Amino acid sequence: CTSMVWAIAPLIACAIDHPVDHDILNIPIPVPDFRYFISGGLCAATSHGITTPIDVVKTRVQAEPEVFQDGGLLESAQIIIEKDGLEALLGGLGPTVIGYGIEGAAKFGLYESLKQPFLSLLSSSSPTIPYFFASVLAGAAASLLLCPLERARIRTVTDPTFEEKNLLVGLSRITQEEGPSGLFRGCSAMICKQVPYTIFKQVSFDLVAKMLYGIVASATLFAPADVKLEVSVGAAFCASILACIASHPGDVLLTATFQDVSSPKPLPSVLSNVYEQRGINGFFTGIGTRFYHVGAIITSQL
Repeated sequence: CTSMVWAIAPLIACAIDHPVDHDILNIPIPVPDFRYFISGGLCAATSHGITTPIDVVKTRVQAEPEVFQDGGLLESAQIIIEKDGLEALLGGLGPTVIGYGIEGAAKFGLYESLKQPFLSLLSSSSPTIPYFFASVLAGAAASLLLCPLERARIRTVTDPTFEEKNLLVGLSRITQEEGPSGLFRGCSAMICKQVPYTIFKQVSFDLVAKMLYGIVASATLFAPADVKLEVSVGAAFCASILACIASHPGDVLLTATFQDVSSPKPLPSVLSNVYEQRGINGFFTGIGTRFYHVGAIITSQL
């Protein structure tokens, strides 16, 4: 089933042009459009699934910084392989594909669907503020949907007792230990990661893409329609850097929250613990590896 999703995702995703292309190139796409949700979900599931080994390395570096002192991607991956075997790099694949498929559908679909209503409501001459509010709501909604699955993923990667558990068994165990509400504990840490990530990923992509299209139009060397791919890749690359930096402290807090085999601690307590143990630099543990992860995800999605 997972391989089938990976195979058809690019075909479905290509069925709809990016809304920035719609604005610049006058491509007629109705808003809202269900294809935003489908394309967003399939692209997110595929990109996160393919990059699962990088995500595993990043999560382990954050959870065990004393073990992975260098923090480099290849060196850290080698340590994991030597310690736990090659299959450890695929830890949490199920929760990753399903969780981020759902999250991506909500995030992309809601963001694109909410932009026009916020533009009309706020009557702003600049799209930045309306896009900001659309991304905040989309990111918050996606966080709520992703929280149980991301908790299962991080426990699978960081807790040896979860290593051989599948997604349903993992969710069932968390529910048995803490009750249904346990699936959503740590949601505040999830929002600290996902909302900044969504803002800088979605809004910066839209703004940078429009800027690049404007540069192309003023240079009159190419028609905007001829550089769609180049504009998308360039804007996505810029968005990936900004999204990674803005959301990484939240990502560290999320790992620190969910790796605890007991009930997740409140966010202020987790924040205090990270600062006391590692200082300010602790909030950027593993960022080098995450640059690869986020760069691959955002560039392939957008």
